Amino acid sequence: MALLEVNNLKKYFKEVKAVDGISFKVERGEVFGLLGPNGAGKSTTISMISTLFKPNEGDIKYKNVSIIDNPSAIQQKLGVVPQEIALYPTLSGYENLKFWGHAYGLRGKELSNRIEEVSEIIGIKDRLKDKIEKYSGGMKRRINIGAALLHNPEILIMDEPTVGIDPQSRNHILDTVLELNKKGMTIIYTSHYMEEVEYLCTRVSIMDKGNIIASGTQEELLEIVKGKKKINLRFDKISDNLIDRINSIDYIENVDVHDDEIILTTQNGEDIFKDLIAKSSETENSILSIDIKKPNLEAVFLHLTGRALRD
Repeated sequence: MALLEVNNLKKYFKEVKAVDGISFKVERGEVFGLLGPNGAGKSTTISMISTLFKPNEGDIKYKNVSIIDNPSAIQQKLGVVPQEIALYPTLSGYENLKFWGHAYGLRGKELSNRIEEVSEIIGIKDRLKDKIEKYSGGMKRRINIGAALLHNPEILIMDEPTVGIDPQSRNHILDTVLELNKKGMTIIYTSHYMEEVEYLCTRVSIMDKGNIIASGTQEELLEIVKGKKKINLRFDKISDNLIDRINSIDYIENVDVHDDEIILTTQNGEDIFKDLIAKSSETENSILSIDIKKPNLEAVFLHLTGRALRD
């Protein structure tokens, strides 16, 4: 029996199908990833699991008990790290943790001990007396995580927890996730950063436009693009003529322009260098670099949707 089971879940906001009939299971003790671009429906899904929204259709079961009509079955067992910072800026880090501890029913010595334990986990013990308004974005994120851990939840939901923070804080958060999981915590992690999900997650569901378009272990998902190659091209400039020339190479499956790069997907690795050089020589553009990548979850998303993950 799965710890959490989502069945045919739907949530509509007027004409917008935010979540349109998704199903997945989260096993006890795993890090389960929901990967998809902004607007895919990840946060709406999390809000329904957190009992903040009721679905239009479908069911969510925690330990085989429906939480749609019985939300209390999961509420005390769930810790949620929201995408938005949920802290009081004029209070100190300690005061914020104390407030959220009270909200979970913690008092006295038990609360003090948990604040100390959690501050060690999030690596911010020496700054607890400072007001939140003096914290960096990364430090606020860490306190946000600490607040969700105070009652020692069985399931921790983390909704895009590294958005807009510095690399050091991001790495600390990722390592914290792995440490919590090693200690037995089940974690649902949403992100549009492919590399985070690859680093953390046991199994992954890829979401797009309210649907789950693929699910499985990373190895199972990569089978979808087995044999395909992802090629990143950098030019001195990118012109419409250049893109048209590259598109004319018949064995190239996808051509995607992302920032200052052209990203290709192909199964033909033997002729690609010769043909790319020949096509670019027909334009005024010069190749600066060609980088062949191993297939990854970004390539799976590109293959399934024809778009880059962060478009």
